[in-house]
Amino acid sequence: MRIRLLMTVCLVLAALAAPVFAQDAAGDAWSCPDGFQGQTLNVLNWTTYISPEDDPDTAFNENLIQNFEQLCGVTVQYDEGLESTEFAIALLRRGNPGYDIAVPSDYGVSTLAAEGLLEPLDHASMPNAVANVSPSFAGLWYDPENTYSFPYMWGTIAIGYDRAKVNADVTSWNDLFSYDGPVAWLEDRRNVMGVALTLLGFDPNTENPDEINQARDFLIANSDNVVSIAQDDGQELLARGDVDMTIEYNGDIFQKATECEENPDCTADFVYTIPEEGAPRWVDNLVIPVGAPNKALAEVFIDYLYDPQVAAVNANYIQYGSPNQAAIDQGLIDQALLDNPGIYPPPEVEARLFETYDLPDSQILYDDAWEEVKLAISR
Repeated sequence: MRIRLLMTVCLVLAALAAPVFAQDAAGDAWSCPDGFQGQTLNVLNWTTYISPEDDPDTAFNENLIQNFEQLCGVTVQYDEGLESTEFAIALLRRGNPGYDIAVPSDYGVSTLAAEGLLEPLDHASMPNAVANVSPSFAGLWYDPENTYSFPYMWGTIAIGYDRAKVNADVTSWNDLFSYDGPVAWLEDRRNVMGVALTLLGFDPNTENPDEINQARDFLIANSDNVVSIAQDDGQELLARGDVDMTIEYNGDIFQKATECEENPDCTADFVYTIPEEGAPRWVDNLVIPVGAPNKALAEVFIDYLYDPQVAAVNANYIQYGSPNQAAIDQGLIDQALLDNPGIYPPPEVEARLFETYDLPDSQILYDDAWEEVKLAISR
């Protein structure tokens, strides 16, 4: 899901023989338990969704996958092929092909856990996760005891646009649906349908067939300028100039905005806005699928990602909301991100966000409606 804001981070680091993280205020740098040398961890994640580069100006390795490999003496097979939560559900229903970690969204955790497709987590093996998860993100509706998951990142799905082309401030979903230029929608049936339901005055998690069909008809009627149903790459279409507006994840738009700021030849003005009617809020989660070849190493990886310094490096790069309260409390999250209402919405905006729930008895209604929307757009 999912290139960082320009920032200056001043850290006083002790000389370290290996590329480990600096000590934080709470104690020692993260270290890997013994016994995993030579093993392999298989991770399924969204695209552009972990800090991938080492910063030569810091004394620790900000390539978080490479750093974990070095600290534990392991190999990480990292797959960015997670296209959607529905993709993850369908994949694991067919049988885990060998992943130790996957990163489904909230309602996906609910579905997978109910179907017996997730391993229970050993909390004793991930003390950082237990201690550092924000109270606001512990025990959420889809996993009240964090039996199967810990939050990875959170954010919203709303409108990204190039103000240089749109030549106006976008404040409403109707600004997108009535726009005359090229637009993209995200390939996310529940959340895009949820937006339409909200605009029509319905519950975004309705199970009423008539309301779902009205949302379908609304989307079809307002799809004339849709040039793509984007598989988590609407930001790329926006950056290339293929579209002027897109429904997209907040962090993806902010990453492109940062790239543009760093490129003197970029003339775009990328903006992310949460419309006045509200928007979907999602929480992506670290889970271990049933049949994981290396559950123990997967639990160590979750603990690693919940180290405050690791979590801060990650959030500062990918520009999504962090559920790691320790990283925030210790001042490790870049202040520009914390002050960005598109990443950490103020209370009055957060009150307008909606969650997307697992609806097993009605999912087929959403699936059929969305397929009809896509068919109409493709004609």
